[in-house]
Amino acid sequence: MAPSAPHTRAAAALRMKQIALDNQGRTIRRLRAQLATERRGLATMKKELEDTQVALEASHKVIAGLTEIGLSMSKRIEKMKVKRQLAKANHVECHQKFQARIHEAEDSMHAQHLLIEALVDEKDSLLQTIHGLQEANNAPSTFDGDWEEEPEEEPEEEGIEDIPLGEGEIDDE
Repeated sequence: MAPSAPHTRAAAALRMKQIALDNQGRTIRRLRAQLATERRGLATMKKELEDTQVALEASHKVIAGLTEIGLSMSKRIEKMKVKRQLAKANHVECHQKFQARIHEAEDSMHAQHLLIEALVDEKDSLLQTIHGLQEANNAPSTFDGDWEEEPEEEPEEEGIEDIPLGEGEIDDE
């Protein structure tokens, strides 16, 4: 038995080394599988990162565009406010000019009214003077104190009866 004991020990040692190698081989295969899985996961994450980067760049472009639109609209709003203020100022100025013209017309009408009253008073005074002179001279009174006023002309309204016939029109009668 002695000669087989070392052989058995050597076989056992070989068997242990074989088991250890098999275990290491399984560990290596398992680690390679994990590495491949990690690489696939990493590739997926890299693709997702690239997609996210593209989406982020697109978002930045959209935000920049919207900011530009917002600034443009702000400028337009400011221009519209300025135009509205100018229009309001012009309206106020026109209103003031119109009110001034109305006031001038009222003043002119009042002055004309005062002038007419003064002329009527002067006419009455002249008529009294003429009447007094006529009485003093025993002359017949040609002025009776009533002044004839000329009738105001009113614009004529044309009716159907006033339209002359015979000038290119057909008379059915």
